[in-house]
Amino acid sequence: MPDPHASDSEPRPPRPARSLISRFKALLRPAPPADRDDIRAVLEAAHDHSVLDGESYAMISGALAVADKTVADIMVSRARMDLLDISRPLPELMPAITETGHSRFPVYEGDRDNIVGVLLAKDLLLALADHALDIRALVRPPVFIPESKRLNELLHEFRVSRNHLAIVIDEHGGICGLVTMEDVLEQIVGDIEDEFDDEAEKTIFRTGENSWRAMGSAEIEDFNEAFGVQLPDEDADTLNGWLAAELGHIPRRGERLERHGLAFTVVSADGKRARWLHIQRLDPLPPATEHAA
Repeated sequence: MPDPHASDSEPRPPRPARSLISRFKALLRPAPPADRDDIRAVLEAAHDHSVLDGESYAMISGALAVADKTVADIMVSRARMDLLDISRPLPELMPAITETGHSRFPVYEGDRDNIVGVLLAKDLLLALADHALDIRALVRPPVFIPESKRLNELLHEFRVSRNHLAIVIDEHGGICGLVTMEDVLEQIVGDIEDEFDDEAEKTIFRTGENSWRAMGSAEIEDFNEAFGVQLPDEDADTLNGWLAAELGHIPRRGERLERHGLAFTVVSADGKRARWLHIQRLDPLPPATEHAA
């Protein structure tokens, strides 16, 4: 009968020695990244050696950065939120809905801090034939999140819940802003053009008898020709550049400026520029003399 403890007393067979070449390869093999800084260094090296093109490098770097950012870093502040008053009839709300061009609106009742839900613009299509409809029937429950929530966690929640907008609250429970899925995704892939960008060559769109929607990237020369005005183009080529010079800073959403008989209101902006402007003619011209179409 074999001794069950024999293996404990007998010497173990020696492990085969690694070849000199194997040892040399182990010395040359780089250690795996230990943290995100190491990963970023690997990405930079890959980009420098053309292993990653610029777009891929920016996207992967953005995905890493999302985990380091919180909602407070990218949210739309409370002062810049476009809200709808649930007590107002639908015909009174429609101008604000069409002029801002958002697909989702926080809805409040009584006080602007009392957010009771979110209204989807597409749901209003069901109510266009019934102006007496109370929009309460269309309002969806709001989602509240703390401003300290990390963006990677928020993106996961957006995907799971199929929600695209959240109301941001501070540590005391007060409303401090809002954030959308598009805001988070833009941190990874860069600016996402909205539905108004389908016509890439067109930058000015009529929205009413004396109102228009214009891209911030609209050329001043084209704008002057469309509206019959003379915005200066010596120091700027685009509407956004001209507006920034007039304001003395990067345009912010909600800012308004009146020049040349026109009111310019920023309806969409990021940290670098105004993306969309609402243009209103202050002194409507006779139909025969209007330029912009």
